[in-house]
Amino acid sequence: MRHVVVLCGGRSAEHEVSLVSAASVIRNLNPDRYRISVAGIKKDGTTYKAHELAGHLALEKADNVDHLPGHNWLASLAALFPPPEIVFPVLHGPFGEDGTVQGALEILDLPYVGAGVWGSAVGMSKIHSKKIMAAGGLPVLPWFWIDRVCWERQRAEMLAVAESTAAYPLFVKPANLGSSIGINKSRNRPELSTHIEEAFLYDDFVVIEKGIEAREIEVSVLGNLEPQASLAGEIIPSREFYTYESKYVDQTSRLLIPAPLSPPQMEEVRELALKAYRSLQLEGMARVDFLMDKRTDEFWINEPNTIPGFTSISMYPKLWEASGLKYPDLLDRLIELGLERFERRKRLSVDRV
Repeated sequence: MRHVVVLCGGRSAEHEVSLVSAASVIRNLNPDRYRISVAGIKKDGTTYKAHELAGHLALEKADNVDHLPGHNWLASLAALFPPPEIVFPVLHGPFGEDGTVQGALEILDLPYVGAGVWGSAVGMSKIHSKKIMAAGGLPVLPWFWIDRVCWERQRAEMLAVAESTAAYPLFVKPANLGSSIGINKSRNRPELSTHIEEAFLYDDFVVIEKGIEAREIEVSVLGNLEPQASLAGEIIPSREFYTYESKYVDQTSRLLIPAPLSPPQMEEVRELALKAYRSLQLEGMARVDFLMDKRTDEFWINEPNTIPGFTSISMYPKLWEASGLKYPDLLDRLIELGLERFERRKRLSVDRV
């Protein structure tokens, strides 16, 4: 029986989503195959006490889940003997999905599920992922980024540059956050200025991107050096676009699985997802999000998500289920991929040949 440590919560505005995802993962891990421990990270970086986390995850004693003791989750993880076979980070956003936790696990020499340090860091950054994908010839909408200092010192100039990037509407996004937190659609300069200010509440860097009338298409990718793509799915948002509220609050958005695409379109978007995955050197898993222009039917890569949602309404497991891989089997495969990557990297030479 393998010992799996699930990490959840985290120092991120996506903290609550992470807890919901983790509860779903824990319930779908096969108890006959895994001994499950969980470490819940509070927003201040300390560790939840067992009774606090059990309440957040709605766990029952019958779930047979251990809790990592102690005030510091990393120290508790390092002190485990024997060490766990693998760590499963179910952390969304900064300080979890951005390479920080992955780097700590590398230092501890522990296998983990998902992308490595490089892939996690690049995948989290809308700025760097767009640069790399565009350099590789992948379709990315016109965009521009600004940092906090430039905004504070050259506000008028930054607004003018943003407006020269594309005509309104423009989408404003924190550069290193997911779950549609802090994202707004700007139709004019006053809205643009207000929305940039809001995005800076969450990040020191902000991305401004051309807005188009689009269908929202998503593809799940699974694998290390030979990844596979699921069938594509489509989201019909309950609001003007797929906001945090339409994802997790009112939950009235509709998911079309598989997406109503022609066979050539389905093949094209799946191949684009694999190209994006490889260009960013991702491993383990990712969900690649697309915008499909309603006027031209062109696909534009929106962003990758290296630790996609695992809630009951999340596209990542749903798309794989529609592609023939059930949720518990998907988790088994993700764990196998994490172990496979760990063993492969251990074989790399550290000496000059």
